[in-house]
Amino acid sequence: MSAEYVLELRHMSKSFPGVKALDDVSIQVRPGSVHALMGENGAGKSTLMKCLFGIYAPDEGEILLDGKPVKFQNSRQALDGGVSMIHQELLSVPNRSVEENLWLGRYPLMGAGPFRLIDAKKMRSDTKALFKKLNMDIDPAVWLRNLSVSKIQSIEIAKAVSYNAKVIIMDEPTSSLTEHEVAHLFGIIRRLRSEGAAIVYISHKMEEILEIADEVSIMRDGRHVGTWRSSELTTAEIIKRMVGRDLTHRFPPRANVPGEVVLRVDNFTSAERHSFKDVSFDLRRGEILGIGGLVGAKRTELVETIFGLRFLESGRISLNGREIKIRSPVQAMGDKFALLTEERRATGIVPMLGVKENMLLANLSRYVGRTGLINEKQGISDTKEKIADLRIKTPSYRTLIKDLSGGNQQKVLFAKWLLTEPDILILDEPTRGIDVGAKYEIYSIIAELAASGKSIIMISSEMPELLGMSDRIMVMCAGRKTGILDGKTATQEEIMRLAALFE
Repeated sequence: MSAEYVLELRHMSKSFPGVKALDDVSIQVRPGSVHALMGENGAGKSTLMKCLFGIYAPDEGEILLDGKPVKFQNSRQALDGGVSMIHQELLSVPNRSVEENLWLGRYPLMGAGPFRLIDAKKMRSDTKALFKKLNMDIDPAVWLRNLSVSKIQSIEIAKAVSYNAKVIIMDEPTSSLTEHEVAHLFGIIRRLRSEGAAIVYISHKMEEILEIADEVSIMRDGRHVGTWRSSELTTAEIIKRMVGRDLTHRFPPRANVPGEVVLRVDNFTSAERHSFKDVSFDLRRGEILGIGGLVGAKRTELVETIFGLRFLESGRISLNGREIKIRSPVQAMGDKFALLTEERRATGIVPMLGVKENMLLANLSRYVGRTGLINEKQGISDTKEKIADLRIKTPSYRTLIKDLSGGNQQKVLFAKWLLTEPDILILDEPTRGIDVGAKYEIYSIIAELAASGKSIIMISSEMPELLGMSDRIMVMCAGRKTGILDGKTATQEEIMRLAALFE
């Protein structure tokens, strides 16, 4: 190999029980470049990168770094060999400080012999120097559990950069970032590129890819479709090559007709400091009510309080004209509410359980017979039905959910709540980390549910999604409701104006 490529993946194949995740994939990455990797969920992108990073052992193929064959047995070897990775699912330790998370597994030590101590002073100075280099304003001493998801994502980015790697894999690095933070990340990427680092950038956000990438490799069904210069591609061409067909309509036609008010929230104020205050709105039968706003708008806190996950200081909630008090998720589910949470890994899936167990988890009482034993036959039947309905790509209902792609994990969580037969579905970022083809399927499910009379509250940070799927859009800023817009006539500019009203 010439010095043209810093990384070569040659004829990579990897199979799991019942599915071939990678089928003879070959990709080359140039030094000092951003190489985007795109494809639908289940296309094999993350599997390919996990083979590179030593998490999976490929069945066939070889990896070359600077022209030399390497075989990483684990991620530690990959890091030592010059490859670092920002994972799609955040792998932080919430009950530890920012600086402890940054240097986990490689704390600076002082002293000699077997009883060396962590050099806290050096760890603090190294953290401050790294943040100064990356222009990040984060307190090194604060515990991660007290930070927003976007801040934690920024820390994971800083951690990957701190290894001074030749190749940095970024798997959906902007999924939880604000617009300002995305611009900041792109500045970091351009600096790393100018210093000769190669960035392998996985994302479903095509506008980002066309802005930051030099080359784009597209995968479909575990195979490499091709590699192109980003300047040669358009959004429509990327979609066609990803899904193998034209996808001219990003959103399905909707036949829902909002009816009478079913839910009324009056003057909701959180019991938590610096959270939402005096928020009122109503929700109609068969309506999709979008909630927009920037990070820190307290949208998640609002819907989690409605679902009984957080405490309320004051305010009332009425369901079908009857005042109710929801103090726990169990009570909320009894009143036919369902909540698809924002963070799949932290509050959604149970990774060591199978697809069936995850799908039935919110509705186990339905499957318990008079003897107290679970009706396994009915559970399997319902699971298979939902796998078919939502087109979930899984070798079997027994497959561990952690072995599915992020998008298919999300579909399992969607199915879990549909099995509870809710009347009101609260969806917090329902398509985060899901590719364009799978998004359309989720949108179709949402549209069908609304048409059948279900009422939907949908938080989304994606402007096209809010505008394309909402009957009305409630906008929040800094814990306050700043306005409600008609989904048919609302514009991105109006939403942004209301989202920044108190900024």
